[in-house]
Amino acid sequence: MSKLLIEVDDEALAEAQRLLGTTTKKDTVNAALIEVAKRIKRAKALAELVEMAERGDFDYLRDKRGYRR
Repeated sequence: MSKLLIEVDDEALAEAQRLLGTTTKKDTVNAALIEVAKRIKRAKALAELVEMAERGDFDYLRDKRGYRR
């Protein structure tokens, strides 16, 4: 783990703390970094799914006649 000396916006930190449910500055910053990374990964995955849908990669799922019960 790295030690950093940074200036942080107190209002932004307090809001992040409230939203993330953290109690310390350290936990808040670490949780926020993790959340940002996860959010960007989810956005990229969603964009890939949209591209796949636009190409028609999932069209076979719409054809219910091909399903056997």
